[in-house]
Amino acid sequence: MNPASTIEEAMATRRSCRAFLPTPVPRAEVERLLALASSSASNSNSQPWQVHVLTGAAKRALTTDLLCAYDEGRRAVGEFAYQPAADSWPEPFRSRRRRFGEGLYSETLGIAADDTAGRSGHHRRNYDFFGAPVGLVLTVSRAPLQGALVDAGLFLQGLMLSARGAGLHTCAQASFIDYHPVLRRHLAIPDDHIVVCGIALGHADDDHRLGGYRTTREPVESFVTFYDSAAVTHQAEPA
Repeated sequence: MNPASTIEEAMATRRSCRAFLPTPVPRAEVERLLALASSSASNSNSQPWQVHVLTGAAKRALTTDLLCAYDEGRRAVGEFAYQPAADSWPEPFRSRRRRFGEGLYSETLGIAADDTAGRSGHHRRNYDFFGAPVGLVLTVSRAPLQGALVDAGLFLQGLMLSARGAGLHTCAQASFIDYHPVLRRHLAIPDDHIVVCGIALGHADDDHRLGGYRTTREPVESFVTFYDSAAVTHQAEPA
């Protein structure tokens, strides 16, 4: 796909890409994108992030160990509460999550809801960064508390939009959180850091059946409240 020439175009064309071409991305280009992302805002300019970039043999070695851990059921307890259990999502998030799963697995990949092996087979692809030539692992320091996770999100969005400006695609992958002990064996992650996510980076394989998969977004009026007058009043404090 062609590079996005404006921020608006980058926002409109960014997606979670789950099928990549093996086309290499030069190290200098990865460094340039990370430098752009590093201009993201952070609380008190604390910049609590670190990024671990994997290519070639290093990426293959990590993938091998991650897949082994996945196949052996060695899922770890998360370092922070990332999301509810699968059966504990309240509405409207439960319905949105269900629609996402149906669109990805059933409609796009043709994997039935009761095909556990098929769904597991697709999930395994996370740990090869969906075939992307560049895999990144984003971590943040625990010291700034939960504010660091906000900063990490800002950095992540900056990286994804910068990638679109270069004609590349990304996929942020929370699945790596479940195997942080494996990551720590391969990467020099400081003890005071937590794993935020993995990130696949590369050229999208638009001919793959996942190339056309897109998720929907709720309309602005469903999540925004405008205040343009003194219509909202507050109860006076008791005397």
